Amino acid sequence: MQFQNVAIESLDYVLPDTVITSEDLESELDSVYERLKLPKGRLELMTGIKERRFWDADFKASQASFLAGDKVLKKSQFNRESIDLLIHSAVCRDRLEPATASYVHSLLGLSDSVQIFDVSNACLGFLNAMTIAASMIESGQIKRALICSGENGRPLVDNTIKALQNPELTRQTIKPYFANLTIGAGAVAAVLCRKELIKGDALILHSASVSTDTSHNQLCEGDTSGNALEMQTDSEALLEAGIKVAKNAWASFVKESGWTQDTADRVFTHQVGKAHTRALFEALNLDLKKDYSTFEFLGNVGSVSCPITLAHAIEKGAFTVGEKATLLGIGSGLSSLMMAIEWKKEIE
Repeated sequence: MQFQNVAIESLDYVLPDTVITSEDLESELDSVYERLKLPKGRLELMTGIKERRFWDADFKASQASFLAGDKVLKKSQFNRESIDLLIHSAVCRDRLEPATASYVHSLLGLSDSVQIFDVSNACLGFLNAMTIAASMIESGQIKRALICSGENGRPLVDNTIKALQNPELTRQTIKPYFANLTIGAGAVAAVLCRKELIKGDALILHSASVSTDTSHNQLCEGDTSGNALEMQTDSEALLEAGIKVAKNAWASFVKESGWTQDTADRVFTHQVGKAHTRALFEALNLDLKKDYSTFEFLGNVGSVSCPITLAHAIEKGAFTVGEKATLLGIGSGLSSLMMAIEWKKEIE
């Protein structure tokens, strides 16, 4: 995928106030750890995740998406009436029908001419939504798009802690639940537009490539069970399969973009944990010094993770005007999408 006319006009995020540490979660599992003779501190030790944020369990995905969408629109040079497309791209949704985007649209007070829909592809949803919106902008169908994602892992984590109290679980059968304890909450939103609508500097979308291998779609599966959420993950096999599909995506990305391992000044990945980051950078022969991470204090925030890490780096001055970045996304299923962006001083 090549883009000539698309820019990220604004990008922002929102975080919940409640902070839950890995130590807090392990304290709720004292009896489980004692029964299975598991060492305290293993969650942070194995993942590098010190804490994550949560909204209340009944806080809806649409509310989270609205908070980020409202924040980004307030900083945008465009008014709400000028938005042509709204995509809600989170794993979390209010319900099966209607689209969560319909609730976000109502909360934001967007015009009745806006096309709305949800995009769902596990943790890759936001980047998928970016390529969809960018393609529509590139083709001239629309001029401006708003992409929102709001994730709240609180219900999943709460249900996982209950499930782990099952006295029949062993050291082996407890493993598929472990990844759930890395999940956090947050929201992110971006306004994409035709680049000539922006004056001054802007983040320009350069190109994107994708690779998919659905033979591994059973390695991470989540669903509802009554009013609760469940997810089980074969973390080791998922890491191995994820690295393989990422290598294929990277080969395609290098060919499509013309970039090499040395081109980007920064690399932003989906935030799983320290083991995944090290393995990914080693497999792609990337310089780990170019990594910017948020998993240490946000955990894995699903589709929010990669774009919120980009937004956080911009906020902290770790990615600045004149620099290039690669976004390396991956989602259960498995699919990997890699994107090249460049922060240009002047729009050409």
